[in-house]
Amino acid sequence: MAGIYLHIPFCRQACHYCNFHFSVSQRNKEQIVDCLIMEMELRKGFFDACLTEAKGRAIQSIYLGGGTPSTLGINHLQKIFSALYRHFCVMEDAEITLEANPEDLTPGYLLMLRETPVNRLSIGIQSFHEPDLKYMNRSHSSKQAIQCIEQAQKAGYSNITIDLIYGTPTMDDKAFTQNLEMIVQMGIQHVSAYALTVEPYTALEVFIKRGKLQPVDEEQCARQFELLMDFLAEKGYLHYEISNFALPGMFSRHNLSYWIGAPYLGLGPSAHSYKQNKRSWNPANTTAYTQSITKGVLPLESEELSSAQQYDEYLMTSLRTMWGCSLERVESGWGIEKVYELRKQSEKYILQGLMLEIDHHFILTNKGRLFADRIASDLFWV
Repeated sequence: MAGIYLHIPFCRQACHYCNFHFSVSQRNKEQIVDCLIMEMELRKGFFDACLTEAKGRAIQSIYLGGGTPSTLGINHLQKIFSALYRHFCVMEDAEITLEANPEDLTPGYLLMLRETPVNRLSIGIQSFHEPDLKYMNRSHSSKQAIQCIEQAQKAGYSNITIDLIYGTPTMDDKAFTQNLEMIVQMGIQHVSAYALTVEPYTALEVFIKRGKLQPVDEEQCARQFELLMDFLAEKGYLHYEISNFALPGMFSRHNLSYWIGAPYLGLGPSAHSYKQNKRSWNPANTTAYTQSITKGVLPLESEELSSAQQYDEYLMTSLRTMWGCSLERVESGWGIEKVYELRKQSEKYILQGLMLEIDHHFILTNKGRLFADRIASDLFWV
């Protein structure tokens, strides 16, 4: 399972909480698209060493993220896809996702989008309630949040995921439950849900420090995460990764490639790539990226993961999933002594009801998922 990620660094408006690489300027779109295509040419052999000829059309997922890819015109998208299919072997049934904001998904845009290979939409809803959207400085209204999903479904999109944020000070548990009820009512197949986090150097951090916005309550975040898990489980959604819930058969192929350690190629400013225990990334600087690519030079930095880093990464990613950490995988990769050590380290979490051992896999309980990062870091190699 191999995937390609393209970072589109344009947004119409800066959300208060966001720390991704983006620009609210809509200039230079042509230049970025041209540079993405040039980078594809420079990196078209990326998968050669890790995908055999026998596997044939090996790219199973393409994901346009950002930023806000739906700020691109259909002509831009068509140029990007034309180059992708020219330089890489893409499976006929590949999952091809476009991140979009509600205000961009007009009936006209959706109609044209259906003429592209995009077969999955990831919509940045965040909340169906106006006070939450204003607190986060989202560029759409609650009315647009509902309308865009209806319009996407009417246009023929049957594989839709939405982003949801919980723990917003303006959203009590009743309002959050209404958000969840709306997901079920609208028949949304997949949900990525995240706790509102105050990242350093964001507008949210500044406004909270100045008293212009209410601070985030960690107890509220934890309570709403538990509410989220219980509600969606009751409605038939599988909690297959800590932040991701899907109806059966609707898991994100692209996300899965990250969690199982499959190779993926990242194109665009700030995009990361991974293959055969080597990670590389472009600078989170659009000017530096375009200047280098225009000269035919890849602006990559890279690192080779040590055995200990590979172990830590496997623990971190596997414990986030419903399948958990395989002791057989640990033994084959790092030896039986590491299995003994991991068992000993995990005893306290099993006794506390935070972890279970099922069929030689360590799996976090719902309670344990509240402390996933802490547990994983405690089990790290060092």
